[in-house]
Amino acid sequence: MKFNSALLFLASTLVAGLPVAPEVDTDVVARSDEAHLIEARQSNTRNDLEEGSSSNCPEVILIFARGSTESGNMGNTAGPALARAMERNYDNIWIQGVGGPYTADLAPNFLRAGTNQQSIDEAKRLFTMAYTKCPNTPVVTAGYSQGTAVVGNALTELNRTPIQDQVVGAALFGYTKNLQNLGRIRDYPRSNTEVYCQLTDAVCSGTLFILPAHFLYLDDAAISAPRFFARQIRRA
Repeated sequence: MKFNSALLFLASTLVAGLPVAPEVDTDVVARSDEAHLIEARQSNTRNDLEEGSSSNCPEVILIFARGSTESGNMGNTAGPALARAMERNYDNIWIQGVGGPYTADLAPNFLRAGTNQQSIDEAKRLFTMAYTKCPNTPVVTAGYSQGTAVVGNALTELNRTPIQDQVVGAALFGYTKNLQNLGRIRDYPRSNTEVYCQLTDAVCSGTLFILPAHFLYLDDAAISAPRFFARQIRRA
């Protein structure tokens, strides 16, 4: 009963915290062409790593895990913003979202790891694929909300492997295990980690209260994190 009540509270606060959409001119919407709609749908699903060939490795690989309830495998907020910025910086980049077994449901947030093992394993599979296909290509990773627990735990479980060594930077937006892990990813270099937590984002303080600040990471994803990744990639 306590679990169900907590889940209902998280769901209600998540919905309450979402920004209210402004009124839209239906005539303008009706004139949107099909190509624009296809582009919008594709922007939150990226599978470059899975579809890419080891004979044509990119300059950089980005692996991203979206937040709870977000669509596609890149989500609708931080993921696409980060992807666009990285594509402006690198002509040849593979962008891959964590999907499949990671369904971004709300309930796994309440588990000790902040997500479930099947989601962590999916991220590990993608990191391993990057190493298998392109071992000499620097990998950067990021997550938003529950996605921070997905990529963070995956990196921890890959400790002392060349797969983890290939990941030169990790950016965490609204880190749900920030307090518990003392602002870092366990068993992963602090120098390779950048945590973005708004002062009033309660999830960064060890709770699962979803306040408006939890939705304010677009600038970090579009500006600060790409700069951090650029520094890390240059050092690789």
